[in-house]
Amino acid sequence: MTESVEETAGPGGVPGQYTAPAPAPEGGYPAARLRLLHDDAPTGPDRRAGLARLTDAWLGALLAGAAGASGVHGAALVAVGGYGRGELSPRSDLDLLLLHDGSADAGAVAALADRLWYPVWDLGLELDHSVRTPAEARATAREDLKVQLGLLDARHLAGDADLTAALRTAAYADWRAAAPKRLPELHDLCQDRADRHGELQYLLEPDLKEARGGLRDATALRAVAASWLADAPRDGLEAARTRLLDTRDALHLVTGRATDRLSLQEQTQVAEALGLLDADALLRQTYEAARTLSYAADVTWREVGRVLRARSVKPTLRGLLSGRTAGKGERSPLAEGVVELDGEAVLARTARPERDPVLVLRAAAAAAQAGLPLSPHAVRRLAAAAGPLPVPWPAEAREQLVTLLGAGPHTVPVWESLEAEGLITRLLPDWERVRCRPQRNPVHTWTVDRHLVETAVRASALTRRVHRPDLLLTAALLHDIGKGRPGDHSVAGETIARDVATRLGFDARDVTVIATLVRHHLLLVETATRRDLDDPETVGAVADAVGGAGTLELLHALTEADALATGPAAWSAWRGGLVADLVKRVAAQLAGEAVPEGRTTDEPTAEQERLAIEAARTGGPVLALHPRDEAPADDAPAPDGGQEPVGVELLIAVPDQPGVLAVAAGVLALHRLTVRAADLRTLDPIGEGPVLLLSWRVAAEYGSLPQAVRLRADLVRALDGSLDIPARLAERERAYARRARAVPAPPPRVTVAPGTSRTATVIEVRAQDAHGLLHRIGRALEEAGVSVRSAHISTLGANAVDAFYVTDTEGAPLPAERAAAVARGVQSALE
Repeated sequence: MTESVEETAGPGGVPGQYTAPAPAPEGGYPAARLRLLHDDAPTGPDRRAGLARLTDAWLGALLAGAAGASGVHGAALVAVGGYGRGELSPRSDLDLLLLHDGSADAGAVAALADRLWYPVWDLGLELDHSVRTPAEARATAREDLKVQLGLLDARHLAGDADLTAALRTAAYADWRAAAPKRLPELHDLCQDRADRHGELQYLLEPDLKEARGGLRDATALRAVAASWLADAPRDGLEAARTRLLDTRDALHLVTGRATDRLSLQEQTQVAEALGLLDADALLRQTYEAARTLSYAADVTWREVGRVLRARSVKPTLRGLLSGRTAGKGERSPLAEGVVELDGEAVLARTARPERDPVLVLRAAAAAAQAGLPLSPHAVRRLAAAAGPLPVPWPAEAREQLVTLLGAGPHTVPVWESLEAEGLITRLLPDWERVRCRPQRNPVHTWTVDRHLVETAVRASALTRRVHRPDLLLTAALLHDIGKGRPGDHSVAGETIARDVATRLGFDARDVTVIATLVRHHLLLVETATRRDLDDPETVGAVADAVGGAGTLELLHALTEADALATGPAAWSAWRGGLVADLVKRVAAQLAGEAVPEGRTTDEPTAEQERLAIEAARTGGPVLALHPRDEAPADDAPAPDGGQEPVGVELLIAVPDQPGVLAVAAGVLALHRLTVRAADLRTLDPIGEGPVLLLSWRVAAEYGSLPQAVRLRADLVRALDGSLDIPARLAERERAYARRARAVPAPPPRVTVAPGTSRTATVIEVRAQDAHGLLHRIGRALEEAGVSVRSAHISTLGANAVDAFYVTDTEGAPLPAERAAAVARGVQSALE
């Protein structure tokens, strides 16, 4: 820490101002210092404290002799900065303040300073020094934030102790009084330093002091705590700081220099000095410490911002907040058991994490989707109270994990908050081996674990390109899970990914797809850049490896996400073009050999047939609502490979008429029901006209499900036109406008799927799941004048992937030109 503003003359100064002291006794401070640094007994904090005590005694003796010779009384020698904290690394600067009461003349004070500084320089020690009165020290601190921070660590060494004590008291009072203005300045300094030096927890050659998560940040957190406005999470903080200091000590001893940069060529020696296995173990330990400090800094600065915003409210306005509302923020629901409060996602008052093991993932997903940090208090409570998830995971847990991964950049801070309390490795035990694992390939920007999360972030922007976003995001999270294991990490990762996917509750077919994606996540880019694409064997080998068009589609997106998350050198337009060319060739070969993937239409169940007969007989809608544990025994498997969507089953049968799909979807949206999956088909059970049968899987957005009687009443009103659904939904959207989505979603994509059906035209919609989405799609199709023969809706995390089989009024597939126009119309309605 640089503090000098009024420096005295150093070596080479004005001749005659300094008389060299008598030679020290044999050995003395230099020999004692050398013995301490090379003695194996005291290490770490003990050695730093011992070195500080040794230096204290030496400097105290210097001041006693110098004060007598110069005739200056009313002076004190004060240690500031790291030395003030009693922590001296082998090559640390000595940060010293010569404090005087101003009674002596300037020449005598200068002579006293010379007698102090020159012996330090003569030993080759770095010195950061200043000479001031208490009033000058306080005035300089008001102008220079770094000086003010240094005074917070002021420690008396020798001389007039009352002078030092008075300055310390005044310095703390000044800091607390000025904190509302100075803390934002300190935060800006931390941000600027992070921009210049990067994040310690990811750098191959980190600066232990200046990088984000380093020792400077630890000092800043001490200053925030001294302001009494906020404090950092304490768990693990001191241990992390101590670990970085120990590493810096070893670095100083190995290099013999005052350096804070942990260079590659010195890491092995530093690791040996610390008794660690190798350089990777050193980096991993360093990254863990930096991660603890970074998380503490994030939490602390967020709290500082909240406190300062609250203090900025005028007293008269605060006075208007009377009674029980005073000082309490408004709670806005985010998900079951999760609310927004003061800019954070917190647990609702009624939340019971000990009874709700999925709450951890639900809270994380809700926070990330809303672009909010997850409250540290909530995370600690979840870590302490939440029970283990059953194996395999319930469908809701899997869905919430996918939703968290699909939230884009806001996934990262929420994931880090779970990491800070050990929740990630509790949920995914295989994560421990990749956590904080360095990647020595300079192409990589991140550690292995952060790279996996970043790949999921990148993949979230590509979900419109694939038919199964949930498989893409899961494979993105697991594609390098085999790193740190013996052998090829892709081969090891395939086995691990298969086990993890099974534990997450994916069915056998989906598990195979995820394992294939992990095994071959490097296949496309390596083949495209290293093989002759005109060689039939090249394309054939890739086709054999992926096995199907759906897997190829997912692998293409995963390849791009992986490269983008690696670093700027890993992806380019040239590489992207080569990979796209390879994918096109492989897709062509697969299309000639494989049956096109499509959805099967099962025979109606007995329950569905009964409802259809009742609707045809009465001429009105008939509903049946089944909680999950009361679903009919002959319940048909869910779409997309049998993956069980979250929610309960809702069956609706209604005589066929225009707009039924849009009307039914609108009624569900009004009742705050989220459609997780749906299937629409037409039956003619008694030969008197078609009946539409809608099989839905729905979940309540908040609270409990509505009664089937209320749903039917609103459906009747909507069908006869007495309930204006568009107006009611628009009113709902306006009410939610104040909570605008913080995560920018990829734009919707509506396409015509060629060759999927010979009897209908298939319109595919991939969009962000949102309130009333299915209602808007249904209205757009109705306005296009097409008939919806069947619809297959699935919600995968935060993504809706819907397929609508449409025909013209005569029941024939649409001509290509009209099909494209219908797709454009639906996309326009969604945009």
